Amino acid sequence: MGAGTGPPAWAHGDLSPGNVLVTGGGLSAVIDFGCAGVGDPAVDPIVAWNLLPASVRDVFRDAVGAEDAQWARGRGWALSIALVQLPYYWRTDPVLAQNARHTIGEVLAESA
Repeated sequence: MGAGTGPPAWAHGDLSPGNVLVTGGGLSAVIDFGCAGVGDPAVDPIVAWNLLPASVRDVFRDAVGAEDAQWARGRGWALSIALVQLPYYWRTDPVLAQNARHTIGEVLAESA
């Protein structure tokens, strides 16, 4: 069993803005499957905080069918990854550092 109420599931594992391609305002491809594997399905909803605007999070959550515990773990994963990325990429990759700041802000804003 996974960390939630259901069994482990296939997950991409790194649905960050640099790994999704958008054409004409819609998703056209997902790339970089280096982290793909079977595990906690809460890792893929991270995209709700690191990429999607707050105004569509509920629509996204309904579409993926994320239960409360899975959604909370996804939010925790998003925050955890961003907190590691920010100091790591602070000087070497300003785009990743800015996305980390964005993600931290989105998670904290939702928790307020």
